[in-house]
Amino acid sequence: MKAGVIMRKDVAKSISKLQGEELGMINKSEMARRMGCSRRTVERYIKHEENPEDKKIPTARPSLMDGFKETANEKVDKYGASAMAVYKFIKKKGYMGKYCTVANYVKTHKANAQKKATIRFETSPGLQAQTDWKESVKMTNRQGEEFLVNIFLTVLGYSRLKYVKLTVDRTQKTLFSCIIGLLAFYGGVPHEILFDNMSTVVDRSKTTFKQVVINDTFKYFADDAGFEPITCRPYRAKTKGKVESLAKLVERLRVYNEEFDTFEELEAIMREFMEEVNNESSQATGEIPNERFKREKEYLRPLPCMHLLSSYISHYKEYKVSKESMINYKGCKYSVPTYYIGKSLHVIETDEEIKIYYDEDIISRFTISEKRLNYKTEHVREILASDALSHLNVYEIDSFIQNNLSTMDILLD
Repeated sequence: MKAGVIMRKDVAKSISKLQGEELGMINKSEMARRMGCSRRTVERYIKHEENPEDKKIPTARPSLMDGFKETANEKVDKYGASAMAVYKFIKKKGYMGKYCTVANYVKTHKANAQKKATIRFETSPGLQAQTDWKESVKMTNRQGEEFLVNIFLTVLGYSRLKYVKLTVDRTQKTLFSCIIGLLAFYGGVPHEILFDNMSTVVDRSKTTFKQVVINDTFKYFADDAGFEPITCRPYRAKTKGKVESLAKLVERLRVYNEEFDTFEELEAIMREFMEEVNNESSQATGEIPNERFKREKEYLRPLPCMHLLSSYISHYKEYKVSKESMINYKGCKYSVPTYYIGKSLHVIETDEEIKIYYDEDIISRFTISEKRLNYKTEHVREILASDALSHLNVYEIDSFIQNNLSTMDILLD
């Protein structure tokens, strides 16, 4: 066997064990099948075994990358340089080989780095949640109308409890809304949440391959919410394995094509799906996420002030309270206690109601209506007692409200 040829030790060892008659009794093709190599390889190794004087210590072939490997490793690991960039750089340093040699080396180096970085570990209770998007999922309703939706995914690391939400976009406000929803769903806050290096989380202008910088708005939101944002490290796609496993589960939703009419019905299907997967045994833990979560919940941090988080997704605007003790919001008037006459308030609107705040304190809330005038009974009582009906007692004022205001086209709560 010629020097420089790298031996397959498994083949050489197997043939060395077959001595004398035993070696001659086994067909070479059968040997090749058993050893996972070609018949020609078997013949070469048998010849090598029968002529020990020809044995030579195999030597590894020198590589044109020798002398440049350390430089290539540094440029790839620290700065995320591409194989072509490395090739161009080391060529100026004296590299004489071809680009394909560099490309193969960089590919192997990255694979080895990723393999070393993916040692599996179990997350401690309450420590981490992993989030991601399943982007641009096409769903078709019964009428053949196509819905292009995104699916926001979150998995708690210890219990594998999953939170899933449909979205129509992936803006930062939508991300905030999803996080607010998952915190409410979990009833607490994990110590850290893992994200991809998405533009809604990181500051791309300041981020380098070596250091990821969280953008200011997201950092403020995370601080108010009480979690630390964590981003994926280079070559560590598998660190998000838990949420990527959930992405596979979401494929099960495809059977619901042509099984719904509206977006709201699709959202209902998503909620049912979330309930199903949280009550199925996890392959990773062998337990049902809902049951395992009972042990994890106590390790979560307490919920923050949720209306403070809601301010990140609402349009912040101040509304001055009129002499009638009301604010004008989107063409409708809403009452507040008379104490706030002349003061500036702000409003947070959700899907079903508006909440009126003075600084950080909620002072009134109303179900959204199309009524021009919207009163709380206790506010009306204050307003009348302070002015028009100040000469009446509380019972007479209540009687006036009942007999007069209840018949008017107003919302009296």
